[in-house]
Amino acid sequence: MNQLWVNQAIAKISADFQRSADTHLIPLDIPSLKNITIYLKDESTHPTGSLKHRLARSLFLYGLCNGWIQQDMPIIESSSGSTAVSEAYFARLIGLPFIAVMPETTAKRKIEQIEFYGGQCHFVKHGYEMNQEAKRLANQLNGHFIDQFTFAERATDWRGNNNIANSIFQQMEKEAHPIPSWIVMSPGTGGTSATIGRYIRYQQLNTQLCVVDPENSVFYDYFKTGQTELTCEKNSLIEGIGRPVVEPSFIAGVVDRMEKVPDTASIATMLWLESLLGRKAGPSTGTNLYGALLIAKEMEQMKKAGSIVTLLCDSGERYLDTYYNPEWVQSHIGHHQQHSQFLEQFSRAKT
Repeated sequence: MNQLWVNQAIAKISADFQRSADTHLIPLDIPSLKNITIYLKDESTHPTGSLKHRLARSLFLYGLCNGWIQQDMPIIESSSGSTAVSEAYFARLIGLPFIAVMPETTAKRKIEQIEFYGGQCHFVKHGYEMNQEAKRLANQLNGHFIDQFTFAERATDWRGNNNIANSIFQQMEKEAHPIPSWIVMSPGTGGTSATIGRYIRYQQLNTQLCVVDPENSVFYDYFKTGQTELTCEKNSLIEGIGRPVVEPSFIAGVVDRMEKVPDTASIATMLWLESLLGRKAGPSTGTNLYGALLIAKEMEQMKKAGSIVTLLCDSGERYLDTYYNPEWVQSHIGHHQQHSQFLEQFSRAKT
């Protein structure tokens, strides 16, 4: 092993982290909610534009410190887009070639971003083929399969002071309800929910974790049944979240509640959010916010006050040709107007 090169690679990633500021926590101005505030942790402001920047940094450091990533070694990942964009960034930072194995349906903008950072895209037809093909390529090229779906839950130090959970609770300290009643998020690998859930328990906080799953994903059913062999033939249509198999990084034991969110609700909420923020967010943010609104409605009915934190995972600018294209939405996902009444009630100020 070239220890000098490994030391230099770790130093470059550490310097990149040192140059980075934390992401903003944005309170949403929702007219109907008087005693409940929903906050968005805006992960779109990372250098690579998404929540997955944190994961990619952790996975590269984990691989380097374990001796798995070496000089001149090709890095291969199984990813539908955002993780691959971030990993392509870190691969270029330390001078390694990068290949992303992804479904043919991945958004064009994400493909362009991976290629911008010097990565290559290798396509498969179905989501369940990604891991096997990534392993095959790693063996063929004598590379390292970084395997986010296995290592996401262990690559991040969930007790430490540089993870997303620690950031959320520090930023909430001066708010009216500093300890959130709920944190709501959607699962891709399951790594972020594992980090947040473990941190909540380790710090003995009175916060509950709700994970919201899209259609065509097995996480919700696994949470309900405990059956690890569950599979789904179709790919999730909400890019970046949902999986056709139960991934090792999804730790059901740290989750207090799960909700299944219709894809049409995710899109409707994503579009509704633009009227609050004045800018576009991605579809998984719609999934997250819909779950947060469900909980806010329940809290209101029980006359509870408090705060709810959820994630703005990435910018909607990546999805202009898909989720923000009405024709694409109509042909792939369908009508989402049926959720308008639920969302409009939050836009009306209470008298």
